[in-house]
Amino acid sequence: MDLHDLADFLHNAARSVGAEITSPWLYLQLGLILTCAGIAFGTGAAVRSRIEMTSVAMGWPAPLRLFARVLVGSAATATFALLVVLARVVMVTSTWPSRSYLLSVAANLAFAWLIIRLVTSVIRNTFLVRLVSVSAWLVAALSILGQLEPAIDALDSVSVVLGGLRLTPLLVIKLGVLLIVALWLTNIASNFAESRITQSADLTPSIQVLLIKMIRLALMVFAVAVAMSAVGINLSALAIFSGAAGVGIGFGLQKIVANFISGIILLADKSVKPGDLVTIGDSSGRISAMKTRYISVAAGDGREFLIPNEDLVTQKVTNWTYTDKNTLVKVNFATNYDADPRQVCQLAMEIAGIAKRAIKGKPPNCILTEFAEAGMKFALTFWIADPDGMDNVKSEVMLSLWDAFKREGIRVPYPVREIRIRGGALPVETTVEVSN
Repeated sequence: MDLHDLADFLHNAARSVGAEITSPWLYLQLGLILTCAGIAFGTGAAVRSRIEMTSVAMGWPAPLRLFARVLVGSAATATFALLVVLARVVMVTSTWPSRSYLLSVAANLAFAWLIIRLVTSVIRNTFLVRLVSVSAWLVAALSILGQLEPAIDALDSVSVVLGGLRLTPLLVIKLGVLLIVALWLTNIASNFAESRITQSADLTPSIQVLLIKMIRLALMVFAVAVAMSAVGINLSALAIFSGAAGVGIGFGLQKIVANFISGIILLADKSVKPGDLVTIGDSSGRISAMKTRYISVAAGDGREFLIPNEDLVTQKVTNWTYTDKNTLVKVNFATNYDADPRQVCQLAMEIAGIAKRAIKGKPPNCILTEFAEAGMKFALTFWIADPDGMDNVKSEVMLSLWDAFKREGIRVPYPVREIRIRGGALPVETTVEVSN
């Protein structure tokens, strides 16, 4: 197109716009559209205030409840579309169809938005719903106005070539849409697989977590590969970026990769698994979740420690339930020398044997460990079936020991200091006056 043709195009376009602006039918259609919009807005507000979906749709199937809720929320759009269609029918019967084209465009746009809202109602993510709705409506609007093909050609005319790969805005948009759809379907499939795996009683918790992570990763890689192939991107064309990706993983992402590999190792060797009671450094608690980068350890007091997987591989970890949940509880105590040590040991074993959580098949044991300066020291040991709440069990046994000692007249030693003064009185405090 040369300058002369461009001037003619602009002149004709300006003349068409000027003729359209001066036409009274344009303002009549705009007035009808605004009137329909006002009536629809009031109708939608009245419908939403009068209809309570919680009580009306009670007992309905879930898809039907969702459809009804979206329909009530879009009552204004549906009313607007119906009123505009009615106004256009009146205009067509009373005058030329060309004088009601704006009403036709408005009705088609309203119906397109209503259909898109009903279709996207199955998506749970609010941001994704808005993104898909606006994008689909823009495509529908361009198609209704007859500008979809020119818009596609314009988006495909601008390109950047990188290593044999031709990138255009149209290609990026297509890839983005396909990735969103593919990842959404991948999430549905992985959630379904996760529900099936977690219901299997033949798999240990660590194997279940490992399978879920591998399935999610494999489905995600497959979805990305399918989306890129669908838009015509040859995956071999991305080989130029492999060197940069390797350098980035080696330097900037080394901790993330180390934690990811450590998590795979932990799940494979079954050293820790969800539900285990562990002690890692100063942190103790039960493992509540195993993620790609860290494990979550619930301390029991409302706190949760997020410990990187790499720390579990490189540091000392105490797993109280690795092979057996039975835990040996040790209670140290002392008595004075007036007590009979055999009687003390027998009394302590009886108290430990009747503790609520003590294992009856493993009898407790009590030994005399030391003749100390302050008294005799003993060590009482007994087994419980689960290490959770071990401090509470120790407290219960020690309180029972205290009651038994009081009842039997056995005294618990405590340090006593006696001061004797020989050859004189206590020193008298003196005050020294300092003069300036």
